[in-house]
Amino acid sequence: MENENKNQQAQINIELSEEISEGIYSNLAVITHSHSEFIVDFITIMPGTPKAKVRSRIILTPEHAKRLSVALKDNIAKFEAQNGEIKQTDIPPSPSFPMNFGGQQGFA
Repeated sequence: MENENKNQQAQINIELSEEISEGIYSNLAVITHSHSEFIVDFITIMPGTPKAKVRSRIILTPEHAKRLSVALKDNIAKFEAQNGEIKQTDIPPSPSFPMNFGGQQGFA
């Protein structure tokens, strides 16, 4: 009986609006961090266009950023087990965005 109560308490009702369910296309992620937050900016860059737009910004605690990293690694491994290895093309040089949040910056 105690396990049933724990399982019921652990369930979360997640709502997904129609607008959010459509998603946003992104072909670049810029990741920065401070001592207390990770910022992930999802950007769409189109070939031949000199301007790129941040389509979405996600702010995570360091703990949740690590959980996201683990979940992505797990899902990529499952995807590759079913579909074969994901091929990576050469990564272009890092764009010079004026987006310094005071910490390290990475691109994906």
